[in-house]
Amino acid sequence: MTGEPQDDCLFCKIVEGHVPANVVRETDTTVAFRDINPQAPTHILVIPKVHHPDAASLAAAEPAIAADVLREAGEVASEEKLESYRIVFNTGGGAGQTVFHAHAHLLGGRGMQWPPG
Repeated sequence: MTGEPQDDCLFCKIVEGHVPANVVRETDTTVAFRDINPQAPTHILVIPKVHHPDAASLAAAEPAIAADVLREAGEVASEEKLESYRIVFNTGGGAGQTVFHAHAHLLGGRGMQWPPG
């Protein structure tokens, strides 16, 4: 069921404390942790504690928690002293999503190109 923890989801396991992560910030609804394969000097994932497969399904089902993810990305960027940064939501394998639990990539600490991919 959407919203409920999934036994086969890496990020659900991080939320539950079954898989370690380098957590930088946590709220009642979100967890932010450093990406294990960083693509920028600062690369932090911000995830909702509830399981939804992607950002669109999270926003449709629980818009307040989707807003929490974005707000927390901004808070983490501030704590990391990033003057500029990028927030990315990948949706689907063709867009580079590899863990199907909604999450935002917070990237900063270097110049960003446009278009990104």
